[in-house]
Amino acid sequence: MRELNCKNKGRKESTEELWFQQDGATCHTALGTIDLLKDTFGDRLISRFGPVNCPPRSCDLTPLDFFLRGYVKSLVCVNKSQTLDHLEDNIRRVIADIRPQMLEKVIENWTSRLDYIRDSRGSPMPEIIFKM
Repeated sequence: MRELNCKNKGRKESTEELWFQQDGATCHTALGTIDLLKDTFGDRLISRFGPVNCPPRSCDLTPLDFFLRGYVKSLVCVNKSQTLDHLEDNIRRVIADIRPQMLEKVIENWTSRLDYIRDSRGSPMPEIIFKM
């Protein structure tokens, strides 16, 4: 059993409790990468060639894509980082400052996206605006 050290929480969590999701980029789905992830996460791997395939139109469904990436980028890019360390510090700071209420809204929005996909039997989603 592998363990992850959660620096912010001061505790360790087993990977047996975690799900891992990745996009279908070729470099992410190389056989060696998928084998390593399967060994680590077992059937809790969401990937193009993993046990759980990425859902259709996953960029519309994945909170990391429809919310976190754009939100963090919009705040991190305000301060033009001159070094990689400064950029990493900015990313960590922005993520640490995300309020629980905002995450609750993200989950509500995600749930409505899943409901739409289920009700429309996987048809394309109209443009959805994330509401705060």
